[in-house]
Amino acid sequence: MTEPTICPRTHDYMPGCVQALATVHAADRYPVNWPADPAGWLTPSGMLGAWVAVEGSAVLGHLVLARPGETLADAAGLPSERLVSVARFFVSVAARRHGVATRLLDKAIDIAAADGLRPVLQVEAGATAAIRLYERAGWRYVGTSADDWMTADGRVAQMRSYVAPSLPRTTEPDDAVMR
Repeated sequence: MTEPTICPRTHDYMPGCVQALATVHAADRYPVNWPADPAGWLTPSGMLGAWVAVEGSAVLGHLVLARPGETLADAAGLPSERLVSVARFFVSVAARRHGVATRLLDKAIDIAAADGLRPVLQVEAGATAAIRLYERAGWRYVGTSADDWMTADGRVAQMRSYVAPSLPRTTEPDDAVMR
């Protein structure tokens, strides 16, 4: 696998995003319940922007930056207007263990830094591979809270909250979320 390109998600990428999400759902039950409108699910309210990792025409991964909820801001200990939330983040099964997730997370940090924002995210406590990825990448665990949905094995979802490492990076202004 060559190094993927990270670029803004356009409408042309949406079929590949849905296909990649289907592989993740089949392997990991993410999302727990397959959405009736997967493209709509990949475009949540409060979305500031979305990026994909691609190799040729194949979508390898996806990430959304959105406005964080107050629960996540409270866990981070920062005002929500100083934060941006990583959401709808996944890497297709075939592209795992090739650095795609790390590259997408680095892009999120760069984009947020360009606007003086700090990325935060939540992950269900049972997603141990994702938790290992975030912790290896230097994301700081800040707490756990119960959510309002059930996991695939019937538990109330326990969401672990993380704050991105410090923001030493910068990006070109046209990559910024808020501009």
